[in-house]
Amino acid sequence: MRLFFFLFSGIFAGLYLSWPGIVMQKNWKCFNDIIAKSAEDKISLKAMMEVSPSYLFKGKNKKPDSKIRVVADACFR
Repeated sequence: MRLFFFLFSGIFAGLYLSWPGIVMQKNWKCFNDIIAKSAEDKISLKAMMEVSPSYLFKGKNKKPDSKIRVVADACFR
């Protein structure tokens, strides 16, 4: 039981340190809006400005976790 407590508190602390806005509801709304608009091919300017040039030059085959990281950086930081 103690192992699970330390595991989940470590995961939460790591996510909070990298994305402090992850606990705010308005940031989750931003995250959901970007996901919904990207499905319709309407990407927001905020999300486009968060993408690094190296991410764009790597090619078109992006893993889903790297796409989530870019959107999370745009909303949770």
